[in-house]
Amino acid sequence: MRTVMRAALGVAVGLATVGLAAGCGKAGSSGTQAAKDVQGAGCVPVAGEQLVMLTDDKKLQAVDNLIPAINAKAADPTLVAALDKVSTAVGAKELVALNKATDVDRKTPKAAAEEFAASGKLAGIAKGAGGKITIGAANFSENETLGELYRIALEAAGYQATVQKIGNRELYEPALEKGDIQVVPEYVGTLTEFLNKKANGASPAPLASGDLDKTVAALTDLGSKVGLKFGKPSQAADQNAFAVTKAFADKYKVSTLSEFADKCSGRATVLGGPAECPQRPFCQPGLEQTYKMQFGKFASLDAGGPQTKNALRTGAVSIGLVLSSDAAFATS
Repeated sequence: MRTVMRAALGVAVGLATVGLAAGCGKAGSSGTQAAKDVQGAGCVPVAGEQLVMLTDDKKLQAVDNLIPAINAKAADPTLVAALDKVSTAVGAKELVALNKATDVDRKTPKAAAEEFAASGKLAGIAKGAGGKITIGAANFSENETLGELYRIALEAAGYQATVQKIGNRELYEPALEKGDIQVVPEYVGTLTEFLNKKANGASPAPLASGDLDKTVAALTDLGSKVGLKFGKPSQAADQNAFAVTKAFADKYKVSTLSEFADKCSGRATVLGGPAECPQRPFCQPGLEQTYKMQFGKFASLDAGGPQTKNALRTGAVSIGLVLSSDAAFATS
C-alpha cells in the first residue's frame, strides 16, 4: 500500500492551534467521554464492506489537488500543455482507479500508467522542440504512477523523458529548484505549506485552505520566488477525508459531514483515526469546531490505512479518517 504523506499536514480553515479535546484521553489512546459531556444518543457503528466518503461541505480540509510542479527554466508552453493533459485526464474517479491498479491489483506504476494511456485519454498532445526531461517522483505508488503518466505525455510531445524515484519532498523539492530534475507530480495544499515554511519560518500562518483558487494563487506566488512554475491543477485530489460504511450511510441517511453532525453527534458515535487526531485541527478538533460534532469515544488507529478501514468495515468505529484517493473507493 502507498505511504500516507498528507495526513500530518494539519491545516484547517479558520482554526487556531487546538489542544487535546477534553475527556477523550491522551493522544494514542481510546477513551469514552463522560455522558454528561456529550449531548445526544449518537450513531452506533454499522459494519459493511463498502466504504463511502462524506462530503466536506464546510471545507474543513485544505485542498490537495494534483498539480504539475516545474522548474521555471524547463516550463516551455509545449511541456506545460502536455502535463496539463494529464491533469485534465485524471479526475477523482480515475485517480482512485489508478490506485486500485497498483495497490489492489498489484500492477506496477508503469504498467498502470501505460494501461491508462492506452485507453486514449492522453491523445492529442502537440509536438514541441523536445529535449531531455527528468521527472522526480516520491516513494509511494500513486506518485510514481503520476510520474509515469507525465513521462508518457512528455514523450508524446517529443521529449526524452525519464522517471527518477527520489523519495520525500525534502529531497526532491530542492532538486527541482536547482534543475537537477525538471518536473514533479505535486499536491497543491501540501506543497503550499512546505514552501510557506521554507519562506516564513517553522510556524507561519497557513496559506493552504479549502479554496482551490486561493491556494493555487498562494502556491504560484511562493513558487515564483524559488524558480518554480505550475501547470493546471487536476480535479483529482489526495487529501484527508472522513468515511463511513455504505450500510451506515443508508441507515442514518447521511452523505455530508453536516448531515452526520446533525444526526450522529452523541455518546454512541465512535471516531477512528491516527493517534494525533485528538490534537490535530484537521481531525477531531476540526470536526468539533467546524461541524459542532461530539463523539462518545475515540479509537486510536492509523492514518487512513488498513486499521481504520478494517475498523469501519467490522463496525468498530462510526466514522474514520481516510485519504480521498484510496483504492477502497473504487467503484469496480
